[in-house]
Amino acid sequence: MTFHTASDRDIMDCRTTDIYFRRAREIIGRRGWDRRVVAEVSASSLPPGWSWGVLAGMEEVAELLRGRKLDALAMPEGSIFHPGEPVIRIEGKYSDFCELETPLLGLSCQASGIATAAARCKIAAGFKPVLSFGIRRMHPAISPMVDRSAYLGGCDGFSGIAGGELLGVEPSGTIPHALMLLVGDRKQVWRAFDEIIDEEVPRIMLVDTFSDEVVESLSAAQALGKNLFAVRLDTPSSRRGNMGLIVEEVRWKLDAEGYEDVKIFVSGGLDESSLVELAGRADAFGVGTSISSARTIDFAMDIVEVEGTKVSKRGKFSGAKNIYECPGCFERSLTLDDRAPDCGCGRRMEGLLRPFVQGGKPVGMPPVGEVRKKLIGEMKRRELSIDAKEL
Repeated sequence: MTFHTASDRDIMDCRTTDIYFRRAREIIGRRGWDRRVVAEVSASSLPPGWSWGVLAGMEEVAELLRGRKLDALAMPEGSIFHPGEPVIRIEGKYSDFCELETPLLGLSCQASGIATAAARCKIAAGFKPVLSFGIRRMHPAISPMVDRSAYLGGCDGFSGIAGGELLGVEPSGTIPHALMLLVGDRKQVWRAFDEIIDEEVPRIMLVDTFSDEVVESLSAAQALGKNLFAVRLDTPSSRRGNMGLIVEEVRWKLDAEGYEDVKIFVSGGLDESSLVELAGRADAFGVGTSISSARTIDFAMDIVEVEGTKVSKRGKFSGAKNIYECPGCFERSLTLDDRAPDCGCGRRMEGLLRPFVQGGKPVGMPPVGEVRKKLIGEMKRRELSIDAKEL
């Protein structure tokens, strides 16, 4: 018995593709129908309530295309995109990449959905620290991808060990409720953590295992003193009541007893709506399922040119397209022209599709930390927001 997952070799050898692509390749070979084509990847629409997305998974897409006889342009990973905009353009013999369509879409659709959800949560939290705690809701084989996509999308950290090894980032997390229950004495556990765990790990203590959050928060502050960085409220929704008022009460009591420097960290069942509600009250957040099991982006790959002739299926626009953006007002233009147009505000627009794979060799792949930093800056610069009606 083995885990029900595909290996890297399975993916590269196209054993995870839909069978109809393999049958198409066989027919092409038998009839000599191979042609040089241009194919584009775009999303005609986004999940309900989403007006923009964050492109992710491109590092894996580049690896998938490595060694293939093709060239590709793409928006840089971490780019903000909108419906109808090509995020990848591939040119080559169709038989050289037709079987790659399924895995290419799988790599980009899910990762982009997670990254977009993370970005929206970061905005909802008022750009306060957000950690991704959702890998327990997903198949363990993809936990590094989940953590990477969440981190790229704006999360400040994640809990997965494998994700940390992939990215060179120390995973975040302190102790589970199970340890508290195992020992039965909260103060013993808090002190043991403080004495045993590396001092570089922030002392963030669970304060909702046995009794009232206010009582346990004060108890943790008294037990650890200046070593306590934050208290973590992970109260189940069935026992919460008004979480905002609970946070306010904890804050009031800590301040009243002289523990103004102790932060309040909230986790457990959070989503965009609850983050908006708590953003002005808590200091940091742990988000699980709403990021890790985010709705996927429905990217599709479509042929738009065959041997230089513009063609398309019904409902799609033919021809190899370019997408330009004004660096000042962020107005965008989708065009068949290779020349950057001028924006109505007077600035020259810039092309968003950049060299991605040349002759089967990936190019221009910056570290994920740089991508994340740039994306957060862009979200602030563009003043992206989440409308209340979307939540």
